[in-house]
Amino acid sequence: MAPLITAVADSDVPFGAVSGSSLPEVTLEGRPVVSCSDAELVDEIVEIERLVRAARMRQLQLIAEAEHRSLPAQQGVRSPQAWLRGLLNIDPADAKGRVVVARDVEQQTSLCGEPLPADLPATAAAMSEGAIGVDHALVVSRCVRSMPEHARVHHAEEVDVLLADNARRMCPRDLAKLAERIKYLLDQDGAYRDEEAQHEARELHYATGRDGMLVVKARLDRETGARFVSAIQPLAAPRPEVDGEKDPRSAGQRNADGLAAMLDIVLESDRMPRVGGQRPHLAVTIDFDDLKRGLLLGAEGMPGTLAATEQSISAENVRRIACDCEVLPVVLGGDSLPLDVGASQRTAPPHIRAALLQRDGVCAFPGCDRPPGTPQAHHIVHWVDGGPTDIGNMVMTCAHHHRVVHGQGWEITLRDGRPVFTPPSSVDLARAPRPGGRALPAAHRDTLRDLIPAPRSPEGIP
Repeated sequence: MAPLITAVADSDVPFGAVSGSSLPEVTLEGRPVVSCSDAELVDEIVEIERLVRAARMRQLQLIAEAEHRSLPAQQGVRSPQAWLRGLLNIDPADAKGRVVVARDVEQQTSLCGEPLPADLPATAAAMSEGAIGVDHALVVSRCVRSMPEHARVHHAEEVDVLLADNARRMCPRDLAKLAERIKYLLDQDGAYRDEEAQHEARELHYATGRDGMLVVKARLDRETGARFVSAIQPLAAPRPEVDGEKDPRSAGQRNADGLAAMLDIVLESDRMPRVGGQRPHLAVTIDFDDLKRGLLLGAEGMPGTLAATEQSISAENVRRIACDCEVLPVVLGGDSLPLDVGASQRTAPPHIRAALLQRDGVCAFPGCDRPPGTPQAHHIVHWVDGGPTDIGNMVMTCAHHHRVVHGQGWEITLRDGRPVFTPPSSVDLARAPRPGGRALPAAHRDTLRDLIPAPRSPEGIP
């Protein structure tokens, strides 16, 4: 089978010299791709990549020769990178990378005209074969160039061979990890200095955007970054499929939810420092009458206020937060100054939370995969509307499904002491009730009761 692309170089011109006739001639050959078999398609894709890489090596030789001839300076361009960027219409980073690699893989000649090996001969050979690309070679080049002088003198050739060999079967990203390991092995003092510099360069900024969302930007040293990744990964993992439907959240949304769960866990910790004698907490202020009107469509009322950021928050979301929180009643005068402060009361005291966890688990919502985080006790009839704070009026939910229940308007009832969730018509037109909660031995007995034969009475007495 003829290759789809054939590259032909003029053999009369030395490899590395610039000549109009020495540029590869690229032609398209072969039958239409739709008539190729699967194996032929795969073979041609691989062969084209090899030819493209080999042609790129030829281009690098030409770039190196152009730099030796000072062509960029002759044309009034400040640097070879800028000259190449304008010549090929490529990104500055791409142009710089090609110039750097060209210097390391070019075939040089001595003053007597004798050929000299490239600075990275193993890498140059792999590129000439089309086995690796410029991105691979750039990893090798950066690794060798960053080595201290003593290590470069004794180990540069060895590192070139090792990385070039691994580049044949590694992607550039994985090869960069191996190169970093080599640096940590051969330049431990430099690696330590780099880590200290990263620690000094650490930063985290946050600000409120015009739309009211908090924007966070951070650069963390590798140790802190690893702790962050270790903490957020299990919290941001995709939820298991439900009826073949995958988690609809994007990766960014899952990370945001993971961070929210992490904050819940942190704020519940007794190890957090106290401010003004209080543990860190989410403080929300709202007028009690406005809170009661939160579910009435068209009802007038003021929103709540988030104390930490002084931003507004809707009364409906305050109702959701207030399902399971410490409520501190404060009586204000006409000038909004406190006149009296009541006792702080937790809407779900520890013994009720323990009972709810025993009955419902972390989340009672049907089909919930019980994502990690701090469970929230939801009032079936909100305490603002007179609902009691007892196990007969509460269910345990995760943060996600607590928001779903409030936002979509799910109805919850208790049947035989177990929660049943009725979806809104927007979710299920039939509004078929769905049992929730954690399966207990009693529930299993109810389910299996029809399978157990009824005991016979003595002497046939019914």
